[in-house]
Amino acid sequence: MTYSKQHKEALEEFVVCLQENRFYDAHEVLEAIWFPVRFEDGDEVKLLKGFINASVCFELIKKQRGASAQKVWKNYLKYRPLLYTINSSYLNKYHEIARFIENIKYKNMI
Repeated sequence: MTYSKQHKEALEEFVVCLQENRFYDAHEVLEAIWFPVRFEDGDEVKLLKGFINASVCFELIKKQRGASAQKVWKNYLKYRPLLYTINSSYLNKYHEIARFIENIKYKNMI
């Protein structure tokens, strides 16, 4: 995966959107960097997909679509273990994002 200033800014904006409960916007922010590389076979691409799925899950909860949210949450959980296997210059940020996602999860009792 190619690293850029856009990537770093997107990760920062993703966190801000999560903090502000703007889960749809969070999805859009990360999708902007994920979509161009979605066919790459790297674990980092999959991890980003997992983060996108987490934000979609939270948006579904806001819309009171709990059953759909549960299904999407499972996609996040499928990719979450990649946090411990990838080599990335953004690894610390990815762990921060995962912790934040987990905190939102517990508030919403998924």
